[in-house]
Amino acid sequence: MADIPIELTERNIVAARSDRNRVNVSTPYSFLVEPERTHDGRIEDVATIFLTNRECPFKCLMCDLWRNTTEQTVPLGAIPQQIDFALQRLKPAQHLKLYNSGNFFDVKAIPRDDWPTIVERVHGFRSVIVENHPKLCGAACLDFRDRLAGYGVELEIAVGLETIHPDVLPRLNKQMTLDDYSRAVEFLVEGGIRVRSFVLLRPPFLDEDAGVDWALRSVEFAFDRGVSCCAVIPTRAGNGIMEQLAAAGQFSPPKLSSLETVLERGLALNRGRVFVDLWDARQFATCSRCVASRVARLDRMNLNQLIEPPIECSNC
Repeated sequence: MADIPIELTERNIVAARSDRNRVNVSTPYSFLVEPERTHDGRIEDVATIFLTNRECPFKCLMCDLWRNTTEQTVPLGAIPQQIDFALQRLKPAQHLKLYNSGNFFDVKAIPRDDWPTIVERVHGFRSVIVENHPKLCGAACLDFRDRLAGYGVELEIAVGLETIHPDVLPRLNKQMTLDDYSRAVEFLVEGGIRVRSFVLLRPPFLDEDAGVDWALRSVEFAFDRGVSCCAVIPTRAGNGIMEQLAAAGQFSPPKLSSLETVLERGLALNRGRVFVDLWDARQFATCSRCVASRVARLDRMNLNQLIEPPIECSNC
């Protein structure tokens, strides 16, 4: 691994940013419904609400979610109002993701006094999935689990593993160790809370082959600790510091072929569900002729959790 040419302090990570987007605390900054394969093998609709919320206190090197956040805790009642706004405009779904660009159990993010109202709003869903940092997984998670269970709703928590590479993980400024992650997952699983994990494909400081290798190692590490689902996210530029790393030769986004390889090999493990994030996936392709077919294949594999034959292309 080459030496780092720039100082990757939290101060420099923040200083490299552009301006935030303008957001309204009364409305989520985005929402959608898409199908997903569930843990019991069904393909069901999942509504995702991207809540407008206070910025995450952890300034991760690769993160750009701060763009749609506020600098202060949102007012009491704002989060239920955002949920109402989205659900009134979305088609019905069986599951709900409440993603808040940070950590649901950060006391400065989601006001705890809003929990009773939030639970009332989501009582018709089979499950609710929230995001949380491993260091913030504690008794509050069990409390929210019990509140949802009173309405017959299952809680699932998504935690970021990112990578198990011993040199890369500390440089991401995630402020956690693998022991922190393992303790959090063990705590949640023992508490009857299903866990999914985010894994990065080709984070900074890794070449293409190493990016694939360490993504797969990280997926296996997560499954070894009891997670039921791994979502592999191709690392993207766009937050300022990543552009600096790219200019210094320390980061390049992964190829679409690497995303294909990770999904194929991840599914072959037969350890749990493996998804790849396909948002703007076309940017990782080098051939415009076959990219649509290749992305469509990955989408089907996400849903069916079956490996399909590769797309043949005479142009690449």
